[in-house]
Amino acid sequence: MQRAKEVMKASDGSLLGDPGRTPLSKKEGVKWQRPRLTRQALMRCCLVKWILSSAAPQGSDSSDSELELSAVRHQPERLDQLQAQTKFTKKELQSLYRGFKNECPTGLVDEDTFKLIYSQFFPQGDATTYAHFLFNAFDADGNGAIHFEDFVVGLSILLRGTVHEKLKWAFNLYDINKDGYITKEEMLAIIKSIYDMMGRHTYPILREDAPLEHVERFFRKMDRNQDGVVTIDEFLETCQKDKDIMSSMQLFENVI
Repeated sequence: MQRAKEVMKASDGSLLGDPGRTPLSKKEGVKWQRPRLTRQALMRCCLVKWILSSAAPQGSDSSDSELELSAVRHQPERLDQLQAQTKFTKKELQSLYRGFKNECPTGLVDEDTFKLIYSQFFPQGDATTYAHFLFNAFDADGNGAIHFEDFVVGLSILLRGTVHEKLKWAFNLYDINKDGYITKEEMLAIIKSIYDMMGRHTYPILREDAPLEHVERFFRKMDRNQDGVVTIDEFLETCQKDKDIMSSMQLFENVI
């Protein structure tokens, strides 16, 4: 219930939608802050929780200290290179790799695994479609499997990347057919999948037409030449100038 409330705080015309249609900046006691590079933020990530629950010693509690696990036998190839490519520390990478290998001994994650993860973290709704879209965003080469290296590079962007990096990743998520444009149909499919995942535990209660209304507001801001699609340039330029959309970027960690 609490997670549902947190995720649905996104603002009007934001990337994640706002069932309340109230700009985040006008909500009582809510102020926009830049995404923080903290272990607490990292531990709110569903994918990280899933991995570290396997990496942690049996019987231990889940907490921020899991990222400080002592020496781990599992170690990915080119660890130094991965550390340079990401914003994770060496210990964090070792911990993530240990859990990854425990859960996926083959060294690959498939789409069914993503669906299982999100069904566990969002049992109140149907996370199947969102997990499908998210998996495809991580699966850059489209071969149906994700290596640890690609997995952790994607996590680094989402959790600790710059706003520009996160926006480029978000565009890739919404561009379902990877043709370089976002259509209303693609945007609606993603937003609806997020609402479906949240289930009925949202406040205020969602109307059935809420996803479509969100998409229409989004396109009024983004589609400047009114050709029915949003390009990467339109997306980046508008997002970085729009306070409401920028506010919603910190909420990505709640549905990743």
